[in-house]
Amino acid sequence: MLALESSIGAGRVPQRTLELLRLRVSQINGCGFCVDMHAREAKQAGDSDERLFAVAAWRETPYFTDAERAALALAESATRIADAAGGVPQDVWAEAARHYDEESLATLVMAIAAINAWNRINVAVRHVAGT
Repeated sequence: MLALESSIGAGRVPQRTLELLRLRVSQINGCGFCVDMHAREAKQAGDSDERLFAVAAWRETPYFTDAERAALALAESATRIADAAGGVPQDVWAEAARHYDEESLATLVMAIAAINAWNRINVAVRHVAGT
């Protein structure tokens, strides 16, 4: 998992975008440890309180770029695959592909997969935020 994270970090997707999607996926999955950690890491990457407070309602707030919105939509769709027959909707994928090249899309997909795995590990072992 750490080697995967290293590979993700070496990609061309901005760190702020990666932290936003990690935060959003962790919110969806109810992983308090990861919500706490990625909110802090997003702040360290230069994100504002307004953006962090609004990430759960990113569609209704003006704080995110179109590229970030595309990454967040992809993250939500790939995390909630049980909610939609056929997986990630084509329009969500097309919008992400409009903002990210093939290598960056691969980085996003791997980042989404990794944070979902981390969430499941931390929830399973009951890892508590702040520890």
